[in-house]
Amino acid sequence: MWALLSVSDKRGLVPFAEGLLPLGFKLLATGGTYRALREAGLPVTYISDFTGFPEVLEGRVKTLHPKVHAGLLARPDQEEDLKALGFERIALLAVNLYPFRETVAQGAGFAEALEQIDIGGPAMLRAAAKNHGAVLPVCDPEDYPRVLEALKEGPSPEFRRELARKAFAHTAAYDAAIAEWLAAEKFPPEKFLVLRRESPLRYGENPHQEAALYRVEGERGPLLQAQVLQGKAMSFNNYLDAEAAWNLVSEFAEPACVAIKHQNPCGVALGESPLQAYQKAYQADPISIFGGIVALNRPVDGATAEAMKEVFLEVVLAPDFTQEALALFSRKKNLRLLRVPFPAQGPYLDLRRMRGGVLLQDADTLDPIKPQVVTKEAPSEAEWQDLLFAWKVVKHVRSNAIVVAKEGQTLGIGVGQTNRYAAAKHALKTAKEKAKGAVLASDAFFPFDDVVRLAAEFGIRAIIQPGGSVRDEDSIRAADELGLAMVFTGVRHFRH
Repeated sequence: MWALLSVSDKRGLVPFAEGLLPLGFKLLATGGTYRALREAGLPVTYISDFTGFPEVLEGRVKTLHPKVHAGLLARPDQEEDLKALGFERIALLAVNLYPFRETVAQGAGFAEALEQIDIGGPAMLRAAAKNHGAVLPVCDPEDYPRVLEALKEGPSPEFRRELARKAFAHTAAYDAAIAEWLAAEKFPPEKFLVLRRESPLRYGENPHQEAALYRVEGERGPLLQAQVLQGKAMSFNNYLDAEAAWNLVSEFAEPACVAIKHQNPCGVALGESPLQAYQKAYQADPISIFGGIVALNRPVDGATAEAMKEVFLEVVLAPDFTQEALALFSRKKNLRLLRVPFPAQGPYLDLRRMRGGVLLQDADTLDPIKPQVVTKEAPSEAEWQDLLFAWKVVKHVRSNAIVVAKEGQTLGIGVGQTNRYAAAKHALKTAKEKAKGAVLASDAFFPFDDVVRLAAEFGIRAIIQPGGSVRDEDSIRAADELGLAMVFTGVRHFRH
């Protein structure tokens, strides 16, 4: 019986082929696979010698032949038909496809990418997968050892079905990548997202919900590339909060620390060092940080770890951890430590599920603001720094959102309120007397002047907001009357 090998990814090819020989297989191969097996000294038949027909059109047609496809598609009850045709069964097919996605990612031109669209490979793989009761379809080099073991015992129906499912998923993902490339637009008529399961999760947001983590084919994400250094497996909620924390801490070039609870920041601060940034973030809301997630954009040293270990935290994320920090954290066995290799930067598509459909949008990663002072009073240099700091934070807070900040530290955050006044009231009451001389940021415009007047009561000195309300003049007039500086950004940051 024949094993047809035609692989672009040659990892493990030779040991796999060597393992097939004592199991009674004759090796059949194409092009580069044939050469690799010959160079390894293995007995192998070239595809053209098998079919009796030469490759044509510079190799574009070599496996699209009745002898190949009949050998793959013949059911067990069609052996006599095969023999009558003078054909033989191909009992195993190992195929992985031309590296189309990789070629495109390397910036190949249209003509070069077009040549990397595999035709014979998907056709054979689909044929073998359809006939998996008689043929083993193998598309993943990682499966080679399992296949050899299964062949020794006799492959079970379940194993054959698993390989068939994997083969169809492989060709489906391949076709999806080609269709996306040919569409060459952000929102084409059909949108394909290929998701590969990274790991099952214990449960979803709540224990009665099943969940799993998937990776989007062709994309890289900081958390998916992160290394878990210690602690329990990440949960569904851990991933949501960790993503929110890393997205926000990546906004800052200065040493920064972000504490997250339920995808909202509860404490954000800048510092001269990771320790100072953490201490300020903790002091911003020492109650809400309990059971939260903390992200730093600098390596965590021993002094920072010593301060953090006094608080119950679920996850700590950072670019790295010193050996001293790891030793201190190791005493808290359940604490998850994630070494995240790169910041969250650049555009991507944000997907929101709804029953029967999906909403897609550009993620809110850009911030093309052109700050404009609209009041008689202009912010001082220190106030400008705090306004821009607060603006970066409010972008990551659920709407309606208000952030009160001073000296690179959040003092109060109003999250997810149904009206802007309530969000401002919550943030300012949290800040209390610390609000005096601080700044206030709003994710969207003020429909009335009530937030300006409330801010003045608490001693706020400057406000940053998008502007764009039909009542902007009311807010500007109130700010001028009360001696506040106000800046319009022209950009709104709703987060629903």
